[in-house]
Amino acid sequence: MSTSTARRAGPREWGGLAVLSLPTVLLGLDVTVLYLALPSLAEDLHPSATQELWIMDAYGFLIAGFLITMGTLGDRIGRRKLLMIGAAAFGVVSVVAAYSDSVNVLIAARGALGIAGATLMPSTLALISNMFADPRQRSLAIGVWATSFALGMALGPVVGGAMLDRFWWGSAFLLAVPVAIVLLVAAPLLIPEYRAPRSGRFDLLSVALSLVAILPVIYAVKRVAVDGFQAPTIGATVIGLTGAVLFVRRQGRLASPLLDVRLFANRTFSAALSVLLVGLVGVGGAMLLITQQLQLVAELPPIEAGLWMGPPALMMLVAAIGSPLVARRVPAGIVVATALGLATLGYVLLTQVTATSGVALLVAGFGLVYLGLGSIASLGTDLVVGAAPPEKAGSASAMSETVQELGLALGVATLGSLATAVYRARVDDQLPAGTPSEVADTAGDSLAGASSTADRMPAGWLDQAKEAATSGLHVAMLVAAVSTLVLAFLSAVVLRHVGTIGADEPEGDVADATEPAGQEAEQGV
Repeated sequence: MSTSTARRAGPREWGGLAVLSLPTVLLGLDVTVLYLALPSLAEDLHPSATQELWIMDAYGFLIAGFLITMGTLGDRIGRRKLLMIGAAAFGVVSVVAAYSDSVNVLIAARGALGIAGATLMPSTLALISNMFADPRQRSLAIGVWATSFALGMALGPVVGGAMLDRFWWGSAFLLAVPVAIVLLVAAPLLIPEYRAPRSGRFDLLSVALSLVAILPVIYAVKRVAVDGFQAPTIGATVIGLTGAVLFVRRQGRLASPLLDVRLFANRTFSAALSVLLVGLVGVGGAMLLITQQLQLVAELPPIEAGLWMGPPALMMLVAAIGSPLVARRVPAGIVVATALGLATLGYVLLTQVTATSGVALLVAGFGLVYLGLGSIASLGTDLVVGAAPPEKAGSASAMSETVQELGLALGVATLGSLATAVYRARVDDQLPAGTPSEVADTAGDSLAGASSTADRMPAGWLDQAKEAATSGLHVAMLVAAVSTLVLAFLSAVVLRHVGTIGADEPEGDVADATEPAGQEAEQGV
């Protein structure tokens, strides 16, 4: 089969792509708005620093834990059906989160949003893989899909900032409701159903083992950053690693595994996943710390902080659109390595920010970080999905989303906890003698706590707390810079065998990429 005879997408598929981009826009909105809402949320619910981190990353951890399960479930029951179920659940739970009256209820709602979100993302990517069989069209479609995340993040600060300026923090979650309604109405009209007919039975033991493998390790990462290597942390690590070994062994024995571990034998597949995972760790930590720096250190109101977050998000938008086009002429490994190099420069700029400097340097550094994110998100996803056969699109898409969500969540946990540890160490040395214990505990826990107790502390105390928080930012961004620079060199080496993406392919390659889609997937309206 030649490129000229490969099935090409028509108006319905492109209209369906617009619908499939809605969950990704929703995710971008959710991430940005929640970071902006955190300070006002903290004033209302009074969470501890650890609870703040759980509010931020409970969603990411559970979506990472359930993505593999939901990606395979979509292959079995229908990818459009699972997408619509997830959209309905996401809308309902968003309302619960918006009206949460306690920290524990909000954390539980965020976790439920993670499970609902896990049904959305692999379904969208897998459907794109089926709807766009032509390699050039698929590359462009995935670029548009990745761009929609940047669009959501670009709109989130402006829309969310305006809402938070006029309404309470819970209004940020209600943005999900109209998006879910539009998706439920439009999906049956524009998106055909796809399912893998010979996918076998759904193995519940594999689901349990996948959760045992992921969730305890995530818990251990969170706790070691705060408490060090204590017995619960070591125990959770051992349980998680044991679960991972048992999960992999079981997948190798099953005729219809939850995750086809043979995909990892493909060097491009494994390398692209590694780039996505490590690259997103720095981004997740930077998003949390930058928004706090804008609101708690620079003391900008939500709407102004949101506007300052707009330019970096637009830089990510440009990168997500432009990278697939550049990768048609420049080898993908070079494009990815260059993008990571720019992100490294951004992290270095962020280490030069001071508590009293303006926000221009902060935004410039963050913009370069987002420029790198847009490139690796679009190209990395295309490499992962393109390396898998069409009948494994759900599994490959789930892995791509799993490592991205896990990377963002780990970034919040590790870099956020690292910055908090630096803050606490600095503040403990600066607390005035005779400070009441309850005030000292609140002020020493986080910068939000220091701001809330500033009226009971000596003059100039809050400025010292801001300096301590900025020092935490410096240390976290330095760690991100070093790890991203190493990743840039490794990606240039490991991906050097990958040529251009989306260019006209040899006749045999196109046949391999398109024929199984018609053989292995059932289609229906």
